[in-house]
Amino acid sequence: MNIKSAVLFVTVVFLANGAARTFAAPRHAEGPPSTAAGGVAGQSNSEQKNLPPPPSGREEHGLSQKPVEVARIARFAITNSMIVSWIVALGLIIFAQVATRSMKRVPDGAQNFLEWLVEGLYKFLEGIIGGHLAKKTFWFFATIFIFILAANWMGLIPGVGSIGWGHPTAHGFKIDQPLLRGANADVNMTFAMALVFFACWIMWALQEIGPTGVLKELFAPKGETPGLLKPLMVFVFFAAGCLEVISILFRPISLSFRLYGNIFAGENMLETMATLVPGFGWLVPIPFYFLELLMGLVQALVFMLLTAVFTLLICQHEEKPAPAHK
Repeated sequence: MNIKSAVLFVTVVFLANGAARTFAAPRHAEGPPSTAAGGVAGQSNSEQKNLPPPPSGREEHGLSQKPVEVARIARFAITNSMIVSWIVALGLIIFAQVATRSMKRVPDGAQNFLEWLVEGLYKFLEGIIGGHLAKKTFWFFATIFIFILAANWMGLIPGVGSIGWGHPTAHGFKIDQPLLRGANADVNMTFAMALVFFACWIMWALQEIGPTGVLKELFAPKGETPGLLKPLMVFVFFAAGCLEVISILFRPISLSFRLYGNIFAGENMLETMATLVPGFGWLVPIPFYFLELLMGLVQALVFMLLTAVFTLLICQHEEKPAPAHK
């Protein structure tokens, strides 16, 4: 896998992610600072009783749908989910550099694992989209799979979502503003990745079949239709092409919300299981952690496969029938 291409892709995703946040909803009105977890833990019971009650209104249970803004540089907002995505990307880049720093003819350790992963992904994609497209697009699909998988699994590490600022309640300390949040539990991140794929999809389609080929693939009649049925088939395929254009425009939305919805629901389920049985919050979620490990792998695979199939559908060349031998 081309390390420079992978780094470039991750950089573009972060820029798109930051742009989506910059023009998103306005910043929340700042109120009194939240109480830090460590500070409340050191207070006595009498001091905790004198604390002001939490703000009135609708109390949001589970993981917040919006990430928490932890810093702002000019108009560029830095959220807790962005921090996790940076950590994941930096960890993957460092691992790739360490694994390929001194290449050996007989690989071992990190190099062996990286070669096994890359070779397995390449053969898997080659069997789906063919060798020609695999050579051109493998850098994207391999990077997106590894990044999503690592981000999903990092969101399950204890401390992500459970360390931050909050307030004491009758049932214990409640985290209102976690310091870290799963990267793919933020729709801005998943939408940014979907937009980057959409841009790559357009570029690959134009490179493979050109603008005329794209129009023919979308609107031109397929096959041979003799006689009076030809004008009817032209109209039918044109109408089907218009519907296909609408579905193509909605692909970034469906890709982003599919990944975001599954990861967000999984993290909410883990938090619910942790508070379901008082005193056993550490035990009840353990089986669900294994389920989320599998779900993180499945969602990374689904995102990669859907983007690969979308690319194959627009880039495949129509095979012309071979001339009959006399």
